[in-house]
Amino acid sequence: MGNGRAVTDIPRPDPASVPDAPGAYLFRDGDGRVIYVGKAKSLRKRLAAYWGRPQHPRTEAMLEAAGRVEWIVASGEVDALHLEYNLIQEHLPRFNVRYRDDKSYPYLALTVAERWPRAMVTRSKRRKGMRSFGPYAHAYAIRETLDALTRVFPVRTCSNGFFDQRRRAGRPCLYYDIGRCAGPCVPEKTGVTDQSYREHVDRLADFLAGNHRPILRELEAEMGSASAAEEYEKAARFRDRLTAAGKAIESQEMVLSPRENLDVVGLDEDDLEAAFQVFFVRRGRVTGRRGWVVDRVEDLDAPALMASFLEQLYMERDEVPARVLVPVWPRDRDVLEEWLSGRRGSAVRIALPERGDKRRLLRVVTTNAKEAFLRHKLKRASDFAARSRALAELGEALGLAQPPLRIEAYDVSNIGPTATVGSMVVFEDGLPKRADYRRFEIKGVPGQDDFASMEEMLRRRFARYLKERDQPASKRRRFAYPPSLVVVDGGRGQLNVALRVLDGLGLGIPAVGLAKRLEEVYVPGQPEPLRIERGAEALFVLQHVRDEAHRFAVEYHRKLRERRAMASPLDDVPGIGPARKKALLRRFGSLARLARASEEEIAATPGVGPRLAAEVTDRLHRPSEAASA
Repeated sequence: MGNGRAVTDIPRPDPASVPDAPGAYLFRDGDGRVIYVGKAKSLRKRLAAYWGRPQHPRTEAMLEAAGRVEWIVASGEVDALHLEYNLIQEHLPRFNVRYRDDKSYPYLALTVAERWPRAMVTRSKRRKGMRSFGPYAHAYAIRETLDALTRVFPVRTCSNGFFDQRRRAGRPCLYYDIGRCAGPCVPEKTGVTDQSYREHVDRLADFLAGNHRPILRELEAEMGSASAAEEYEKAARFRDRLTAAGKAIESQEMVLSPRENLDVVGLDEDDLEAAFQVFFVRRGRVTGRRGWVVDRVEDLDAPALMASFLEQLYMERDEVPARVLVPVWPRDRDVLEEWLSGRRGSAVRIALPERGDKRRLLRVVTTNAKEAFLRHKLKRASDFAARSRALAELGEALGLAQPPLRIEAYDVSNIGPTATVGSMVVFEDGLPKRADYRRFEIKGVPGQDDFASMEEMLRRRFARYLKERDQPASKRRRFAYPPSLVVVDGGRGQLNVALRVLDGLGLGIPAVGLAKRLEEVYVPGQPEPLRIERGAEALFVLQHVRDEAHRFAVEYHRKLRERRAMASPLDDVPGIGPARKKALLRRFGSLARLARASEEEIAATPGVGPRLAAEVTDRLHRPSEAASA
């Protein structure tokens, strides 16, 4: 930290006004956007540390971007931990450490909220009404495990749509015939009851949680009883189930001879990034693993980084084991243990093993973290460097004071002869920020006038900015933050429209026009377009912006076409909703046949009746009558 300098540009709060109590604090930039969130045992002491002393370059950059600081008092250190996490999730501050999954891991889930739960593979863990197990390293491994387990626990794996189809057909599918499903789709024929099926689901969940021995003993006992009674076919079925259960267990690696439950965290890091790997060990076996890569935009040493990671990990996980093994002691370990114990409902210990099996296991997990980090750096090195160079080059080529960290691109599309739609895509730090994309339905421009449509869209967008800019921070929305650069699709004409809007609103935001030929960029004050050399990093940014704007527009066009293709004259009949429309088309087969049907035939459709039948007939015959007239 010795190479930093004291930063005093933002107003320092009066120390007497800052409470000497636990809580969270927020730094905001000049536009009111939260750029950093932290927590402290003492807000007064922690905030005082930002003034009058040298800072790390990352902290210095945050303070230079900040306009003011706020704080929220918490009831205690654990409450401050919760408060910090929730504020980070709400605001996604750019200077807080960011955790990204290095891949999307699959889970095995049971839809326990349904009457007839099903087993399924999913990559989304946190879904209401589901109990999830994992994550697992590979989708093929989890599917093989599920294939083996349905031979032991005949729980359905079909989709709800297929389940309803078999129910209407009145007969189960092939999986019932081969003993892989209990057949809950037609319980009156298969004999399965809610209670017996729920027992299958509960036993499967118990097995997936690692409680294998009772299941294996039960299968062995049933096989022995059937064999003793000379029911050899039945004994063979139990033998096959026992074999399948054994295969499922073998897929989970045994790493500890004592059947302990614990999570093991591995870490590898450098000055810019870090990688975490976690092995989830249940009853001595690795039941799942997961990895993260971290952008170290925040100045955190290893203990602080480990504490931050454990907060992130267990805020997202419902299951907390009695012990967590770590390679470095986390900061505020006692607070973390108190919080985790509260989540678990019993004592949780964070440990740093120094010898024995647990130390060897920690080395294995740390090695996995090192290998994952190496793969990430090999994959991302050129990409990360290219984005930084590209933004710097683009800013230099356009004569901007700073690289354009937020770019907004605007395009106008004509949908048919009358409808016009404007689209806005947003890039931050060289990457698409899809949550900020917007579409504008052009309302005040008759016919097709691209210049007037562009003017309406830009005026509406930046009027919203001016309105929201002056709102309290809690009421601001995504339009409250200005771009560093506006890009309009088109040449000199579209650029002049953008400049007229921005100048008229008193906004000094730079703007350029992006012509159809990508290397031609129209900039203010230059009669000829700026030509960016092919292969330049700046051209890569503009290419990415153009392609994303095009994709966004095409996606909307496709949705509108599909909506129009599904349109029907029946949509205009009051009282005919999706259900009645479906019933009519199912009965008559097509609109043509429906148009030829009599009112009496239409009225006989369930849910229609004479009044609606008359309106349907009138609507279907109206176009032909108008044409003949």
